[in-house]
Amino acid sequence: MVLALDLARWGVPSLLVDAEFTTRRYPKGNTHNARTMEHYRRLGLSEQVRAAGLPPDHPTDVAYFTRITRHELARLPMPSAAAKVAAAREAGVFAQVVEPIHRANQMYVEEILAAACDCSPLVNLCRGWQASGVSQRAEAVHVTLRGVDDGRNVAVRGAFLVGCDGGRSQVRQELDFRYAGEDSLGGSLFGGPMVSAHLRIPHLRDWLTGREFWQGWTVNSEVRTDLISLDGHDEYMTHAALDTPIGAREMKVIVGRALGRDAEVDVLSMASWTAGRALVADRFGSGRVFLCGDAIHIFTPTGGFGMNTGVDDAANLAWKLAATLQGWGGSALLASYETERRPVALRNTAAARQLALNVHSVEVSAAIEAPGPDGDAERRRIGATLSHFGEEFASIGVQLGARYDGSPVVVADGTAPPPDRSDIYVPTACPGGRVPHAWLRDGSSLFDRLSPGFTVLRTGPAADLVPLQEIAAARRVPLGVVDIDQAGASDFYGAPLVLVRPDQHVAWRGSQIPDPLHLLDVVTGNGPAKDGSPEDRTPFDATRCA
Repeated sequence: MVLALDLARWGVPSLLVDAEFTTRRYPKGNTHNARTMEHYRRLGLSEQVRAAGLPPDHPTDVAYFTRITRHELARLPMPSAAAKVAAAREAGVFAQVVEPIHRANQMYVEEILAAACDCSPLVNLCRGWQASGVSQRAEAVHVTLRGVDDGRNVAVRGAFLVGCDGGRSQVRQELDFRYAGEDSLGGSLFGGPMVSAHLRIPHLRDWLTGREFWQGWTVNSEVRTDLISLDGHDEYMTHAALDTPIGAREMKVIVGRALGRDAEVDVLSMASWTAGRALVADRFGSGRVFLCGDAIHIFTPTGGFGMNTGVDDAANLAWKLAATLQGWGGSALLASYETERRPVALRNTAAARQLALNVHSVEVSAAIEAPGPDGDAERRRIGATLSHFGEEFASIGVQLGARYDGSPVVVADGTAPPPDRSDIYVPTACPGGRVPHAWLRDGSSLFDRLSPGFTVLRTGPAADLVPLQEIAAARRVPLGVVDIDQAGASDFYGAPLVLVRPDQHVAWRGSQIPDPLHLLDVVTGNGPAKDGSPEDRTPFDATRCA
């Protein structure tokens, strides 16, 4: 849905096919990180997303208990959604977290995205259909759609096909692409077969007064599981290891043990899956067919990286598809999708897998629930260990630090990027990374002033951009200019000129543009052919696939 909405910003129509007849009311991902929220902001949806999920003043703490209603072992305090937004707005000129991380379950946000798709004249959302066959030719992709309810087949065709169809991707199987990586951690809570459940626990909030949380862990010698608050009232999500088949009755028993008291528990839905995986496809596309999201990478949920990495895939791919369809994107542009995104997928899946070891690695004795000094000592020991697990929730480097070094459509300037750390993001305009954010003098965000296409940031004395602008106009490459005149801007960005791509990554920076024709050719994938002559720039005729 993010891909379709991003394409619509470019005026590109799409057919969005979903086997489900409605948005599923089943909880999945809970975290929309700072980068994903920036993408929602580009689509004009960030405020709607912030209104979903936990109430603005609800604590987003992660707390560890022997059992949810008994001893608290440790707490990682985190600000509420309202406090995070307020802090972002009060930060300095070059503050980087313009859209703070937000806790809202995927099922709520999918409803917002689906409504936006329904409202867009360029997105044709077709529910109750699934792909049953894919073939491609030089000029188009042909897909057979099968009706879920009646089995009726319909043939459609388009300029491109993107399989956003998850870990069991039919499109990936049609392409005969394979996953590679680590399949499970074995024995870990988030390292093998799992079951998750959507719960309603009507009275739990009353029992937690003053001890509320976003995620509450039960850690004892009998049961180890988590409980995630979905709406801040009575809906929750839990995960449990699937050692033996579990039904609603068994799930109620597990939840009761985790709570530490008898409680009314309604099991609304359940699903089994496999955690601990860190898998990345060997290819991201072939010809006119591409893959996106879980179809090319499988995560364990620790860290909340999976869905967010998929949204970032879509942001990378959308403008490249649009540029190709509109005739200003060269042959190297779509090829750069895999070059740029595969290293990010490998990096992020590895980070999530490492975090999955945390809670399971803590050795707990039965004394943790004992009364008296022995129990107090054990609880202090375990609490001290759990207090160090904040790195799972301090992943700003993963969120904002994805880089496309070595990409054929990024012009390196000889400077080295900062070290890649999951817990630290160092803002830099070194080509390849997300352009550092700045609040402009009128109070607006730089991200709100960027052109939908390329944007030149001018931080120093006025440079002559007319040659670049004339060539861009002749080639129909969208190009805007934003002047940043705050003190220290040139030093902060490392050059008086910075060229920003449509996905907000830096394509080039420097003090002047010595050869605007060559620069534009490289960053749009229209590099010179081997014989030195320009590549064919004949616009793609999208009407052939209407």
